[in-house]
Amino acid sequence: MSIRVECQSGYRGAQEPLAFWLGERRLAVHALTDRWYAPEQRWFRVHADDGSMYVLRHDEASGTWEIAAYRRDV
Repeated sequence: MSIRVECQSGYRGAQEPLAFWLGERRLAVHALTDRWYAPEQRWFRVHADDGSMYVLRHDEASGTWEIAAYRRDV
């Protein structure tokens, strides 16, 4: 699922997600709990203000962001 992401400059100057939109709904990132890199991609595990965990993928070549995984915490 393609998403829109609001970023800040973070670790090593790379962009890190502050918030993202699911349709018209803005979800703030409360914690960035993990990050990893692949050629031309960056991945972030975040906990959002809806209480859920998301894995966000950023394709550096195209500039697009996607939700790669989702887990609703209870």
